[in-house]
Amino acid sequence: MYANKGDYSKALLSYERSLEIQKITLPPNHFDLAQSYNNIGNVYYNMGEYSKALSSHERSLEIRKIALPSNHLDLAQSYHNIGLVYDDMGEYSKALLSYERSLEIRKIALPPNHADLAQSYNNIGNVYSNMGEYSKALSSYERALKIRKIALPPDHSDLAHSYHNIGMVYYNMGEYSKALSSYKRALEIYKIALPSNHLDLAQSYHNIGLVYDDMGEYSKALSSCERALEIRKIALPPNHADLAHSYHNIGMVYSNMGEYSKALSSCERALEIRKIALPSNHLDLAQSYHNIGFVYDDMGEYSKALLSYERSLEIRKIALPSNHLDLAHSYHNIGMVHYNMGKYSKALSSYERALEIRKIALPQNHPDLAQSYNNIGLVYNNMGEYSKALSSYERALEIRKIALPQNHPDLAQSYNNIGLVYNNMGEYSKALSLHERSLEIRKIALPQNHPDLAQSYHNIGFVYDNMGKYSKALSSYERALEIRKIALPQNHPDLAQSYHNIGFVYDNMGEHPKALSLYERSLEIKKIALPQNHPDLALSYNNIGLVYSNMGEYSKALSLYERSLEIRKIALPQNHPDLAQSYNNIGWLNYNMGKYSKALACYEKALGMYRKSLPPGHPDVVRTEKNITLVKKEM
Repeated sequence: MYANKGDYSKALLSYERSLEIQKITLPPNHFDLAQSYNNIGNVYYNMGEYSKALSSHERSLEIRKIALPSNHLDLAQSYHNIGLVYDDMGEYSKALLSYERSLEIRKIALPPNHADLAQSYNNIGNVYSNMGEYSKALSSYERALKIRKIALPPDHSDLAHSYHNIGMVYYNMGEYSKALSSYKRALEIYKIALPSNHLDLAQSYHNIGLVYDDMGEYSKALSSCERALEIRKIALPPNHADLAHSYHNIGMVYSNMGEYSKALSSCERALEIRKIALPSNHLDLAQSYHNIGFVYDDMGEYSKALLSYERSLEIRKIALPSNHLDLAHSYHNIGMVHYNMGKYSKALSSYERALEIRKIALPQNHPDLAQSYNNIGLVYNNMGEYSKALSSYERALEIRKIALPQNHPDLAQSYNNIGLVYNNMGEYSKALSLHERSLEIRKIALPQNHPDLAQSYHNIGFVYDNMGKYSKALSSYERALEIRKIALPQNHPDLAQSYHNIGFVYDNMGEHPKALSLYERSLEIKKIALPQNHPDLALSYNNIGLVYSNMGEYSKALSLYERSLEIRKIALPQNHPDLAQSYNNIGWLNYNMGKYSKALACYEKALGMYRKSLPPGHPDVVRTEKNITLVKKEM
């Protein structure tokens, strides 16, 4: 009873008291003892204490092997439970072995279309799904569904569970319409089979919300996640862990919508509940710290993001094996913050640690390996090491071509990133071709107003801008803006980015008043959407300063460059390339004003920073060295 209510500590006390009595009154290998160890193992599993769960289930199995015939169904149940624990521990090969042993026994002991066989196929599908072997997962799930259709009434909740799992695989494969169809079929069955506030209905709404979120349909996602929360509030105690899961999902949708304060509030509510409901090192607490870190990262509060991610990592190190995938995920996130802070060597180190773990834990063509290579490429690209970036991005693309359907959104991301490198290398025709390939895939895979389509148009516009084809650049940027206006809230940071980009083109075209107006619109949005010292605000002040500089209004330009510098000093590490950019711009302004000694001091400050954060041949290093030479000639 306590276990069903989520009161695991009371359930554990009750089961352990029962076990103590049984040890006194029963023979040492009585099958009732095995059942008690099984029950205790289930509670530890739900508490996230996997080593204790494993120990209990293995003790249960030992007794059952002695007390029962070799193909007794309780043995199959033990192997099933051990498989569950190994699966959650990320030890997929061990999980698979346990599930397959359970299936062997059930095949001998049961009729060919018994529902427990479907459960075995379902479990095997879960492992393959976690391993990224989606075709094998789909095959196992469909085998389970086939049996359930024969063995069960048409509206049995286990059929809904099969549709749910099939939907999950399609979701991971990026086939969102198929995923949505399967999840909705599951929901239809649950509505017939279950009471209106049953937890499985909440799970269905949760799943549908996830798909809508990835499709960029945030209002629908929010509605589904909030419906899941409503049900859970009715069905569960006020501090049940599943309520935390709902707040987590709502927080992630708000984060994608750019509503960071709401996102943070939801994620912190999830954490509060988990602190009450779960042990101090439960993995769901690690997930909460991860999510809070994610929001802080988006807000540009990198030190807070880093603290949250590191707290998540500490818990995972205690709770999980040394090569568990969640540890890789933590290193990935920490790398992402270091990347955003311009600490590229630290970012690279974290991303490479994530890759090492994934190489051990996953098949060689798992999509998560591609993600690692992608992230490493991202760092090399910003460091100006374009050949290394290209090599990493192309490795990611190779894996994705093998592991994913041909129009999966992650393939579009790979083409997009390779295009960015070619753009930085000045190979604009190659860059354009790759961004257009990315756009083609996104048009097939995503709804017509998905934010990722806007990103593709943005990148195409960026290439045209670099090519000096300003009308085409303007057209692409304006298409991106149209999509973002439909898909996002009116003060989302991505809208600010669109106004900024359009302003950049007008500035290049010499239409400075238009550029100024657009940059100021971008700044207005950023002031509403972001913390007051976010690096993106510094970028806005920098660009507005650039326009005034181009207009010859040097005093206004200087004031804006200095405001940009103030923010960057607060928000970024002391040798971040963006700080160097600020000093570089102030130096350039002083040079034009004939203040050569001030210009030289700024350029030398910029060069010192660039040399600490970037490789020797990086374009920004070379450019600054040239600026210093120019100033010295004037002196």
